[in-house]
Amino acid sequence: MKKTTVIIPNFNGVHFLAPCLEALCEDTQVPFDLIIVDNGSSDESVAYLQTHNMMPDGTPIRLIQNHKNLGFCKAVNQGIEASDTEYVILLNNDTKVMPGFVKALEEALTSEKNAFSVSALMLQMHQPELIDGAGDYYCALGWAFARGKGRKVTSKRYQTRQEVFSACAGAAIYKKEVFQKIGLFDENHFAYLEDLDIGYRANIFGYRNYYEPTARVLHAGSGFSGSRYNEFKTTLASKNSIYLICKNMPWAQILLNIIFLLPGFLVKTVFFCKKGFGKAYLKGLGKGLSLGISKEGRKHKVRFHKTHLKNYIHIQKMLWQGLIHFLKENMNDSFKEN
Repeated sequence: MKKTTVIIPNFNGVHFLAPCLEALCEDTQVPFDLIIVDNGSSDESVAYLQTHNMMPDGTPIRLIQNHKNLGFCKAVNQGIEASDTEYVILLNNDTKVMPGFVKALEEALTSEKNAFSVSALMLQMHQPELIDGAGDYYCALGWAFARGKGRKVTSKRYQTRQEVFSACAGAAIYKKEVFQKIGLFDENHFAYLEDLDIGYRANIFGYRNYYEPTARVLHAGSGFSGSRYNEFKTTLASKNSIYLICKNMPWAQILLNIIFLLPGFLVKTVFFCKKGFGKAYLKGLGKGLSLGISKEGRKHKVRFHKTHLKNYIHIQKMLWQGLIHFLKENMNDSFKEN
């Protein structure tokens, strides 16, 4: 019986699809279903998928076609809703899974009773000896970053399963039943930091997110936006960085962290000004604040309940721990943008 459906969102990624699907088809340790959601691609993606529509075991690959780019969040939500398995794996199209990937994620999620998600070990496609991400951290400065990015895969601290703030949705497994309790991905994000947001929500409700080192995948990076830094990505990511605070942090927690958040956003403003995207970053912050206080934003706000107080305390500890981990690991270009 299949436990998992792998969901791959695609937008103009025909050059990624062949190696991605070939690697998946070679991962035969456990059976799984596959859904690909095409977000209105204008390249040859749909034509390729229409002719490569069968798994080696005869299972059809389901294709969901959108007529325009509805964003990462909408695409994966469509895939989650169309799946009929206990678990779902979200996988970027610019990846190549390594053998045993699906099985390792399934076993990790099953063994952690309170788990919502488990993130895979993502390795850099062209330098596989280096880590691209080992789960995601979030810190009191309002910064999210990929754990272990740029570190050697042989480093001892990344060899064991660990709790992380959130799983990177580029290669992670989720319990589908939990979505029914906390909601699906917030489509106001469109893309970027949506995985941090849903991991935050899971933490509020008492679920936990983990990293599993035996589930490995090669990741090219920037398959959606085309480059690490650009105006589109900078504006969207900065908007979402404010929005997720507005919707997930109670006012008391915002006040507690304000002495960290203000300098954190100031430092990132300087950082993006140096990269030539200062205006885009500030524009995004404005959009995020406007969304957060709008009727639409308030509709998605996670309301504080005293029954979740211990979970907020746990989150606060993780925010401070995330700051310590960030200072230990790096002080360079490690801001999360997968």
